Amino acid sequence: MRSPSVPRPGHQLLLLEGGNALFPALAEAMDAARRVVHLETYIFHFAGSALMVAEALERAARRGVLVRLVVDGVGTPEVPAEWQRRFAAAGVRWRVYAPLGRLGLLIPSRWRRLHRKLCVVDGTVGFCGGINIIDDQDDVALGRLSAPRLDFSLRVAGPLVDDMVETMEQLWWRLQAVRKARQREFRAAWEAFKEAQPVGDFSRLLRKIEVYTGMATRVNSDAEDESAVLASDVPMGVNDARAALLLRDNVSHRHDIERAYLKALGAARQDIVIANAYFIPGRKLRKALTMAAARGVRVRLMMQGRYENFFQYRAARPVYQKLIDAGVDIREYAPSSLHAKVAVVDKAWATVGSTNLDPLSLLLAREANVATTDRRFAALLHQRLDALVEHAGQKLDGKVLANRPWHQRALDRLAFVVMRTMLFLTGHRY
Repeated sequence: MRSPSVPRPGHQLLLLEGGNALFPALAEAMDAARRVVHLETYIFHFAGSALMVAEALERAARRGVLVRLVVDGVGTPEVPAEWQRRFAAAGVRWRVYAPLGRLGLLIPSRWRRLHRKLCVVDGTVGFCGGINIIDDQDDVALGRLSAPRLDFSLRVAGPLVDDMVETMEQLWWRLQAVRKARQREFRAAWEAFKEAQPVGDFSRLLRKIEVYTGMATRVNSDAEDESAVLASDVPMGVNDARAALLLRDNVSHRHDIERAYLKALGAARQDIVIANAYFIPGRKLRKALTMAAARGVRVRLMMQGRYENFFQYRAARPVYQKLIDAGVDIREYAPSSLHAKVAVVDKAWATVGSTNLDPLSLLLAREANVATTDRRFAALLHQRLDALVEHAGQKLDGKVLANRPWHQRALDRLAFVVMRTMLFLTGHRY
């Protein structure tokens, strides 16, 4: 059986930087949709440039396109009443993943969030990255930014889009099953649960094909040639790339993304460059980075330099100290907030996705990355990251970190210990 995490040929990849690039691309794809638009995001902020995406979802649904939207219950605690009415009138179907309820995050199981950012249109074009549906200069924690945040996404066409469809369909039907069960519609809940299982028989496979190819219901009455739409060659920047969809969930893909990182870091011989917003790697990743530096690999990390919360900022400092002492070059992004989750190794392996190298992403959340072994794309991303590290990053000095006042270092250690204790309560060691 084929493993979806093994790179396959035949992909078109286009790197998109920031919401100012992603949102028009999403809107363009949604406006061309004829059958299905399916979007998952952690944050959907109905303001500024993000409204472009909300309006495109609304337009697609009004044309008769099946539109599904899933947002996370922490990242998007509520959809504004105006947009609830507009979505209902247009026919947009939307669900909230794991609403918090009265006790909120006091229940450890609710730390498992939907953090991936995926979109598939008509089963032919997909988007995967770290960019939430929020204006580039709006920030939930930091307020209005003086400059756009740094983040990336990919527009993808090719075989891995089928894997995106499969994982999004499974989650949607699981949410449907939970909703029906809560409404005591147990027969409907059982049917939805069966839909959520991986495609394992020919009849269910045919049903999925019918939905995404329009054989079951044609939603547009125009006579546009269907084969031309499916075969249209949209420029993607890099053609015929080997790529794979990497997932992390709490069932069958618990460690796929971490293992992909470890394999790439272990094979590195020349250069590693990583841009990651929330960087508190576990023991295995720390060891892989320090061993790479020890064998002469140039290891550079670009991190978030803004203080967003106590654990994000403080718990990372002890890790930074150890890595710098091991010869790793760490920079903090200076112009604005950094929210990227990308990496390039030896200009031969690259990944773009939603996964932070921290315990929430690697142990608890649903995440999605695209990984590629295409050297052309890896070189493109490396060139961009190299410029950012050298010209937009402030280098951290190990001696300065070590010589800060004792109470600051004590707070760092406290944050790190509390973080590990909280993970222990969820049954994880990190």
